[in-house]
Amino acid sequence: MTATTAIAPSAATIEAIKQKAKRLSILSMMSTTAAGSGHPTSCMSAAELVAGTFFYAMKFDPKNPNSPDGDRFVLSKGHAAPVLYAALAEAGVFPESRLMTLREFSSELEGHPTPRIPGVDAATGSLGQGLSVGSGLAIGARMDKNPTRVYVLMGDGEMAEGQVWEAAAFAARYKLDNLTVLADVNALGQSEPTMYRHDMEIYRKKFDSEGWATEIIDGHDVAAVLAALDHAKAISGQPQAILARTIKGHGVSFLAGKEHWHGKPIPKDQLAAAIKEIGPAIDLPPDPGKSYARTSLPKPPNFPPPAPPDYDPSKPVATREAYGFALKRLGAVNPHIVAISGDVKNSTFSEIFEDAFPDHFYQGYIAEQNIVSAGVGLAARGKVPFLDTFACFMARAYDQVRMAAISRSNINLCGSHCGVSIGEDGPSQMALEDIAIFRAVHSSTVLYPSDAISAERLTEVMAGRPGINYLRTSRPKFPIVYPKDEKFPIPGFKVLRQSPQDQVTVIGAGVTLHEALKAADQLRAEGTAVRVIDLYCVKPIDGKELAKEIAATGGRLVTVEDHWAEGGIGEAVLSALAQASVAPAKSQLIAVREMPHSGKPDELVDAFGISARHIVEAVRAIL
Repeated sequence: MTATTAIAPSAATIEAIKQKAKRLSILSMMSTTAAGSGHPTSCMSAAELVAGTFFYAMKFDPKNPNSPDGDRFVLSKGHAAPVLYAALAEAGVFPESRLMTLREFSSELEGHPTPRIPGVDAATGSLGQGLSVGSGLAIGARMDKNPTRVYVLMGDGEMAEGQVWEAAAFAARYKLDNLTVLADVNALGQSEPTMYRHDMEIYRKKFDSEGWATEIIDGHDVAAVLAALDHAKAISGQPQAILARTIKGHGVSFLAGKEHWHGKPIPKDQLAAAIKEIGPAIDLPPDPGKSYARTSLPKPPNFPPPAPPDYDPSKPVATREAYGFALKRLGAVNPHIVAISGDVKNSTFSEIFEDAFPDHFYQGYIAEQNIVSAGVGLAARGKVPFLDTFACFMARAYDQVRMAAISRSNINLCGSHCGVSIGEDGPSQMALEDIAIFRAVHSSTVLYPSDAISAERLTEVMAGRPGINYLRTSRPKFPIVYPKDEKFPIPGFKVLRQSPQDQVTVIGAGVTLHEALKAADQLRAEGTAVRVIDLYCVKPIDGKELAKEIAATGGRLVTVEDHWAEGGIGEAVLSALAQASVAPAKSQLIAVREMPHSGKPDELVDAFGISARHIVEAVRAIL
């Protein structure tokens, strides 16, 4: 760690920031009282920290608040949204009158921040995620060789979240010295005092132990706040944590340090008295109703076509391995690709990308929640993040994926080792819920390749597709099904077996597609023709086009999947058909229905009901 000496702020500067902090507190009280809900006391504890950051430390252009050349501010304690909105208004992003529309249906100023608001990069409010987002923003700035800084305001309540410490370790590991945490330690949670109350040394030891440069201050002493911000800027080689001892409801006698005020606005008949204790009242004109919502959000950058995949058609390849080769191809044509792996790069094969582009790969270690939220920060900087782990462990980060969708983020996730087909590792490693999980996420695309070509081509599609993209890859090696120039549109499916005599449509993906092809060959030898469809895109599904294929086989349908029945391919197909106002005449949904255990992949696929043998039986039954 190295540091340089900064010039102390002048008395006039300190006084100006004091007055800004008072206005932020008053505007937070006014807006929440007008809304009839919100968290004014959580805003008041942070007013000096926010004022010092916005109006002293940050490089910020109110005319372009999301400029890549500006510093970034992440409000991890998202319930304190009114103080952020007040700072944006004071900076000139929108008029102060807009604050009085807080939480109204017609307003972009929601109860917790989202990127609909200028100056906001990620949705917060599900606590503990902001530091991870900030880490992604900081990495993105470093990759761009941009000298901007990232400030993350956290509450002490949320520092009970494990993800905070995942992020703290990650930021220190990569020496993100352009990242500063402001910890608002006000000692009060929602229902009772926080775990450590005002024991500031505990927080110092926690951050120190992770390798941060830490400083404890009085968070209501503006001179101390500004000095700490200067100290942070002067540090190189370490992220910085400013640990601020604050009082919830600071400045108002009947609120300050009092329990049971969390999430409660000041009653209208007490508002004037509360304002009087802090400073003069602020008169605001009626808001004219003009929206200041952002009209555009970051989209994945365009890139030229990568070289086509190239495999020996006679040699089986695992789709998880093809994912790594696809990243390498993409990295050669798209400099914005970034990969983070959850310590499984040698299983997901993202190490292939690391070997080719080491400066664009980050080891996320076993910290799935941090990995996903860091991806949100990277995407906000215009990067194209690919985040990988075993598919079953993606469930640990479900809330982070959900919040990424609320952030309107563009992130790509690869979950490998899905289903019972992984074999001997047993059920703790088998993702049998992941399709259901990702289907339920707004703006998600769920992709499930069945060979190396489709895995590579779908990874390529993800790189240019907005929203939450999930690629489900498999452990076993599968035969090559497609030529290297095959395209895979979204939505879409491939018909791999068909004839005018087809009596049943069989739909599979991944390992079950190959089982379906085996079953089709056996049935054909018996004189029964079936249509086999590769549902490589599980969401979205073109129900009308799929219905045509099923209608051609008399409306008879069999789906088969390496997943629980609930929320999987079968239910996805039936839902798509229902939305197309079509129902199959007869259907059988084959899925894993009993708790699996260790064994050889082939014997597990058969024992748990999704092998070619079971498909043949289902076709016979439906006929």
